[in-house]
Amino acid sequence: MGHAYDEEKDDRGTVFLKYLLFLYNFLFWMGGAAVIGMGLWTLLEKSSYISFLANSTLSVSAYILLFAGGIVMITGFLGCCAMVREHKGCLSVYLSVIISVYAAELAAGVLAYMYYETISEELKESMNQTIADDYSKPGKEYITEAIDQLQEDFRCCGGNGYSDWKHSFYINSTQSSDRIVPDSCCKTVTLYCGKRDHPSNIYKVELIGVFLSACFLYILYKEEREDKLNIL
Repeated sequence: MGHAYDEEKDDRGTVFLKYLLFLYNFLFWMGGAAVIGMGLWTLLEKSSYISFLANSTLSVSAYILLFAGGIVMITGFLGCCAMVREHKGCLSVYLSVIISVYAAELAAGVLAYMYYETISEELKESMNQTIADDYSKPGKEYITEAIDQLQEDFRCCGGNGYSDWKHSFYINSTQSSDRIVPDSCCKTVTLYCGKRDHPSNIYKVELIGVFLSACFLYILYKEEREDKLNIL
């Protein structure tokens, strides 16, 4: 009698663990879908920004998100199948993939922390070089439109600030019509608003700083969410 009770208790524990892991895999799968969505959003909605990043950091990051999200979704699906069928082989493969994914994410987090400043400086240098040499030049209209859109979207002006425009080809040409910065730097974009160098009119927020800070915060929130899932 006691032996049967113990077996029933063990069965209940197994079922509970099974459904708990199933729930975890579902959340894991949803996380992968969200990562893929972010990668697609970056490529489709922010593709214009890629045109003036010489090192293609944004496009590479977007494709990494798509790849990582795909791996996570496949892993989550494999885990769900393993839970339903209680297949030891699938469970072993699933466990190996999960360990590999977390190891890769840990390595990526360490590398991101180590090279954050380097990447930030490279992006600033690339941005400032593009501002100085390519903005408003004939044949570079796609770069001009991309920079204008980026400055309006992130409400900023230049890579480090509005002073980055002082020595640009555009400001020192007749095209500027005595503007100090492009009109896209203004808080309220109107024709020739770039002529007025006034704190209430010109954004002084660091462009790359805002962008990288947003990316870094995303990484931190992602790691926090994964830590909570690991506790479960």
